[in-house]
Parts: sequence; C-alpha cells; structure tokens
Amino acid sequence: MAMLEGVTDLTLARLNDVTQAWVEQEYHQRRHAELATAPRHRYLEARSVGRTCPASNALRQAFRCTVTRKQRRSDGTCALAGKRFEIPSRYRHLAQVSVRYARWDLSAVDLIDPRTGQVLCPLYPLDKTANADGRRRVVEPAAADTTPPVATAGEPLPPLLQQYLREYAATGCPPAYLPTEERDR
Repeated sequence: MAMLEGVTDLTLARLNDVTQAWVEQEYHQRRHAELATAPRHRYLEARSVGRTCPASNALRQAFRCTVTRKQRRSDGTCALAGKRFEIPSRYRHLAQVSVRYARWDLSAVDLIDPRTGQVLCPLYPLDKTANADGRRRVVEPAAADTTPPVATAGEPLPPLLQQYLREYAATGCPPAYLPTEERDR
C-alpha cells in the first residue's frame, strides 16, 4: 500500500491487478522468517494433501433432486417449479414421469428411469411460439472469460509495481481469481 500512496486514480479493478502481480512476483518469491523459505518453495516441496476434484459435469449431477410429476395428456408436458417442460412423444404413454433437476438451475432437466436412475433424455421448456412451427430453441453455453487481468490506463504506477505487472503478464499464467462480474458473463 505504501507504493500506491501517490496514485490518485486507484480503482478496485486496478488495485486487484496490482495486488495479484505483487503477490506473485514478490510475496511468493521472498524468504519468510517463519517458513525459513519462500512460500512458493515451501508449497512445491511439501507433500500434496489435495484430492482430485470430480469433473464439473459430475458435480452438477451430484446436487440435483429427483421428483415425480404427472404428465399432461393434452400436450405431453409436466410442470416443474412453475414452468412447463415437454416430454418427448416416445414417453407419452407414461402417466407419471421422474424428473431430475437442480432447484437453482432449470437449464438442465432430465427425464430419468425411476427404477435404475439412468437418464433417458433431456427435457426442454415449452415454448408455444417456437412449437408453432415444430422447431425448438437451441440454448448455447456461455463462454468463460479467461484473459489475464491487465492494468488500466491512468496515473502511472510506481516503477516496482510496473515491473511486477510486466513480469506477471509475461508468465502467461491465467488469473488466480475471477471477479464476480467476469464469472457471471
């Protein structure tokens, strides 16, 4: 913070960029008295106690609930959280259907076999306008923004922080954090 005292145009985004560069280029490289080594060396030399993380799809599948719903005979749909979902015509003979979904995310709803728990097919929301001509709307996944943070233009930073920013940008490492606004895109 002492290096930033003379900077008047200091935004939160710029402070985050500068802090990340300082942590990676100075703090993790310098020897600490308590550790008797640099934090990066301590981390690399220590025994790994981490566990592998399941794939993101497996995590999404793990936090879903299964419910039974009645199928409307008139239009082949079922209601879920106040929305109607279309049941494919090959399952129109079922009076009750088992559906698996996440309460907070209705973009991935599956019809499942109640005996085995196996996914039979995905269910899509009913769109009366799109169904008028028989085509369904295609939902495309949002692309994640993984560009490394860049210092914004404005007041010049102290030379040491400018050096840290240049060195950190030269490593090509992805950002160690993604601010909330960038994750939501």
